Amino acid sequence: MKLKLTLLTVAAFLGSVSLAGNEDRIGAAGSTQLLINPWARSSAWGSAGGAHVKGLEALQLNVAGLALADKTEIGFTNTTWMQSTGIKINTVGLAQRVGESNVIAISMMNTNYGDIPITTTELPEGGLGTFSPSSLLLSLAYAREFSTSITGGLNIKILSEGIANARSTGFAFDAGVRYVTGERDQIKIGLALKNVGPPMTYRGDGFAIETINPFTEISTTTEQRTANFELPSLINIAAAYDFKIKENILTLAGTFTSNSFQRDQFRIGGEYNLDFKKVIVILRAGLVYEQGIFSDSETLSALSGPTAGVSLDLPFGANGSTMGIDYSFRTAPVLGPIHGIGIRLNLGRDAEEE
Repeated sequence: MKLKLTLLTVAAFLGSVSLAGNEDRIGAAGSTQLLINPWARSSAWGSAGGAHVKGLEALQLNVAGLALADKTEIGFTNTTWMQSTGIKINTVGLAQRVGESNVIAISMMNTNYGDIPITTTELPEGGLGTFSPSSLLLSLAYAREFSTSITGGLNIKILSEGIANARSTGFAFDAGVRYVTGERDQIKIGLALKNVGPPMTYRGDGFAIETINPFTEISTTTEQRTANFELPSLINIAAAYDFKIKENILTLAGTFTSNSFQRDQFRIGGEYNLDFKKVIVILRAGLVYEQGIFSDSETLSALSGPTAGVSLDLPFGANGSTMGIDYSFRTAPVLGPIHGIGIRLNLGRDAEEE
């Protein structure tokens, strides 16, 4: 009872803090790739499943769900990010159960921006070759089942981004809790704090200017100072409910996302699980809503709008293992849709653990 009261107190406190966001700070944060959900399975219903997600993909929504992973989970997803941009995102991860209650995980997200022509003030049309921006996010996570109803977790993220002559490196952490109740564990509540870390800054030769004194012909290099930038921290408050329809399960979920550097978002979604014994088909759809998304002149984020997707899980072995294929579709204003396709190998627990 004391732990439940503590969780409710923390939720109320974070909820009150979440209302303190300032819309004037929109666009002031850096490293916004931290806001991208690269996984096809959970992004297909608008990332609304912060209270429902489990296993490897919980690293993006609510790390507490990692504690519900099976013995071993391996996942890979390729995302075509806003089709007209040509940007590709590759994400790979591994989750491993350690003992009865503990799970550890590691994941890596790499963003490929393609080749961009090098331009200067003297050659604004290019002709000097190309460069390739880089963005790498490494996550190390730990989660634990404290009881049959409560799980919690911590995710430490190391991020690196840059171009040929400037680079920035930093770290952030996520923390989350998840509470399940009901006769069939059908009621789920989740709370996650994400992208909390110290400010970052860019450094490198790109901020050096070489000038030559026309009278003395002496060369001087001047280093420009660079401003720090903050990370796009946020709070997710999520809930989900499972409805049993004959042998199938319909899950409805919702998440309120309070962003520090952009408008708050409401995520709603549904997941319908169809069990055909030899194959499990999961249909998903969702909507990420924020103020102004239906107006071309008022929308301020590409990460909003309708989403949809499907998963095929193929059971194998005697311990509940599955191999899955996931697909997600997300709309994005102006720059085109987002497509994600992923492959998962989920190994069930040993017989003595069941």
